[in-house]
Amino acid sequence: MTPWRTMLVGLLALFTMATQAATLQPPLPEPPVVVVLTVDGAITPASADYVVRGIDTAQARGADAVLLELDTPGGLSSAMRDIIKAMLNSPVPVIGYVAPQGARAASAGTYILYASHIAAMAPATNVGAATPVSITGGGAPPPALPVQAKGKKAPADATAGAAMRKATNDAVAYIRALAERRGRNADWAEQAVREAVSISAEQALKLRVIDLMAPDAAALLASVDGRRVQTTSGERVLHTRGAQVRRIAPDARSRFLGVIANPSVALILLLMGLGGLVLEGSHPGAILPGVVGAISLLLALYALQLLPVDFAGLGLIVLGVALMVSEIFVPAYGVLGAGGVVSLVVGSVVLVRDGSAAYDVALPTAAGIGAAGAAVIAGIVWLAVRSRRHPVVSGSEEMIGARGEAVSAFDGRGMVHIHGERWQVECSTPLERGQRVVVTARDGLVLQVRPASDDKESTS
Repeated sequence: MTPWRTMLVGLLALFTMATQAATLQPPLPEPPVVVVLTVDGAITPASADYVVRGIDTAQARGADAVLLELDTPGGLSSAMRDIIKAMLNSPVPVIGYVAPQGARAASAGTYILYASHIAAMAPATNVGAATPVSITGGGAPPPALPVQAKGKKAPADATAGAAMRKATNDAVAYIRALAERRGRNADWAEQAVREAVSISAEQALKLRVIDLMAPDAAALLASVDGRRVQTTSGERVLHTRGAQVRRIAPDARSRFLGVIANPSVALILLLMGLGGLVLEGSHPGAILPGVVGAISLLLALYALQLLPVDFAGLGLIVLGVALMVSEIFVPAYGVLGAGGVVSLVVGSVVLVRDGSAAYDVALPTAAGIGAAGAAVIAGIVWLAVRSRRHPVVSGSEEMIGARGEAVSAFDGRGMVHIHGERWQVECSTPLERGQRVVVTARDGLVLQVRPASDDKESTS
């Protein structure tokens, strides 16, 4: 074998060995992935839908953890419980993080932070004030009331106080269960519910309400790396240092739910729907009011089924619209309209029964609706009063007071020219041809007239 052939065979052998070594070398491990979800604002059905689907997406992508950034004043208890159920049943660890600096996790946010596998807060943030709010807007639960004498009915405030105590005890049991599940301070959690206390991040760390403090998300992920947490799929070790952060923003569905599930927007859609259908019914063939009204009404009904609606409030709103419409057809001198405005405003205030100050019909919205309704009723009453002052211009009543002139001389019954027409008339006074007359009454097709010269208002 020539030297050149020997060299070529050697090079081929080296190339083959290098290729096999590269093939047998294990691939580099992929960096861990952390999915970031952000809740900024009230806890709503849209927030719950966004967080629940975000946790499902993190599981489908094989993420190592979910970082839930919180800045919320609270919200609906039903939406809060949906989020917490998704967190408790998630095989992916959820890190609750109150951020950025200056944020808060109040009311429902406190429960969500307690339910997190790891709870953290940024400096200059606060947590607490988790007392449930009553339907009437009361704050902390009332003190224990004296026992009623046997056979006597409890007063209304006693019944309301009992309902509030039931809600508070239920909330206490719920947050204590979350605290015991995560090994956090259950006594302070109960205090946050019963006394509505709120503490800073530094105090929360000292009282074992949270697990750690971190100035930003990167520092937090580096701090929790290597920690062990218990999930529904078993014990998980967090690998978050240097992780790829993938933020999931609310999609079109979540943004749409966030708009229409706002109680104020749902109320406006409901009124637009009812108003559009009323206009279409009173002006058949207009089409546009009917189309807009039908779409608005369906959107309002969809939004209301997402909210804890008080059907008494919904009934008051429908009654208010019905009374205001009736004012147009019934001469009630504004009584029906005024009742409709009052019913509409009261129904707007009590529409949502959750009672959360962070998620309720805005008072400016209710006041604006009441002012608009009052303006409409005032306009209807003004038009009615003005029409009563004007003479009648159509119908048989319009003939009374009408003026004409005799076609020919007659005594008793004859013909008179009125409004371009010839009418048979009766007059107790003889009339000359061309003499002006005034209609005083009508009997079928025969008019009763008198000479215009006898009328004090005659201008002759």
